[in-house]
Amino acid sequence: MQYEFKNKKITVMGLGLFGGGVGVAQFLARQGARVTVTDLRNAAELSSSIKQLEGLPISYKLGGHSEEDFINADMVIVNPAVPKNSKFIQIARNNHIQIDTEMNIFFKLCPAPIIGITGSNGKSTTTTLTGKILEETQRRTWIGGNIGKSLLGYLEEMKPADIVVLELSSFQLEELNKTGKSPHISIVTNISPNHLDRHADMDEYIQAKKAIILHQDSGDYAILNYDDPELREWERECKGHVLWYSANHTLADGAFVKSNDIIISMNGQNTIIPCVSRVKIPGMHNLQNVLAASCAAYLAGARKQHIEKAITTFPGLEHRLEFVREVNGVKYYNDSKATTPKSSIAAITAFQAQVILIAGGYDKGSSFEEFAGACAQHTNAVILIGKTAGKIQELILKKKGTKETPLIFLQKTFEEAFKQANSLAKAGDVVLLSPACASYDMFLNYEERGKKFKDMVKAL
Repeated sequence: MQYEFKNKKITVMGLGLFGGGVGVAQFLARQGARVTVTDLRNAAELSSSIKQLEGLPISYKLGGHSEEDFINADMVIVNPAVPKNSKFIQIARNNHIQIDTEMNIFFKLCPAPIIGITGSNGKSTTTTLTGKILEETQRRTWIGGNIGKSLLGYLEEMKPADIVVLELSSFQLEELNKTGKSPHISIVTNISPNHLDRHADMDEYIQAKKAIILHQDSGDYAILNYDDPELREWERECKGHVLWYSANHTLADGAFVKSNDIIISMNGQNTIIPCVSRVKIPGMHNLQNVLAASCAAYLAGARKQHIEKAITTFPGLEHRLEFVREVNGVKYYNDSKATTPKSSIAAITAFQAQVILIAGGYDKGSSFEEFAGACAQHTNAVILIGKTAGKIQELILKKKGTKETPLIFLQKTFEEAFKQANSLAKAGDVVLLSPACASYDMFLNYEERGKKFKDMVKAL
């Protein structure tokens, strides 16, 4: 092992409401480290995360941080959600304490090849679908990272013949450069403004994302979205093989669509999968996700029958353009995971029907210009909530000009917004929750927001 954890004093900074630090704390404690978990939140707020650590020899410093935990430690493990400018991280640096992350540890210790997926949108769907295809091959497949469970605790079970599929956020990737490692197969779905409340600007955000390809070598693969102009610029920085995927162009190397076929083209050979009409998840953006997953899985050993079965049976993920119910001819879709304008644009334009949209929430520093244009063109009504409501309303009004639609409403609560949308909807319409914003101003996370929406739909 490249690490020695036994008897080391290790501070885990950030346990998290949703267990972001649970996996690494469990792993370190079981390795014999003397673990201190510290978080700004108190024990009551973190009770669900703490419960998962019951029985382990872990000390807690909650409700605030103590400098001594960052001065007297052998190592500090930082949760991705911790602000980069935290004074406590600086204290650790000033005292020459090793600073690391869960993902860095995993990359250094993982014995199996890694498929890593990042992008501003589509990461979770692409990650899950890639894993589903590989599971069809009977190869032992591990799925984790920014989605689902921590994989650190499973390292001892992993074998070199296994395959790991990881969703990687910009928060996780910005520290990955320190390892000098990138995944064996990397997918980048797209790049659009996101997390600009954390990253100083788009350049910094893009550089964080690039860690997924920067440390590849000649035997590795980068699978990039040809339909994204930014990603075409990345080719010259790729040290491995570059493969493309596109829903709009025929490609010599990669995956593309022709009529009803998905075609995977590699080494002059075409694998034809006649299944486009049978893909269950709606929207052009999801077709792109299917292409990316198919290409990566093919590289990892999947063949036509494995890909076809997985992509034609995959129902999509909860909170991602999820069909909830049809009531009196009105279809309700939960797209609460759409926390960026670009992801919401993809959802809005996925339907032929009239769309009544519920949007708004916490502002991550994104531009809403393009989103407002999509609302003006593709929706019949927009009900806005949260901190961004006024900003989005102003932009839509400018885009729609003198048009009668969309109708625009501002509501103070989520419940009032839903009631408004439901009162406007008629048979044949779609009521869509696709906020284009994070949820933090009104909900704990997008999952709570999506569940609330589904509960209200089911109560109709």
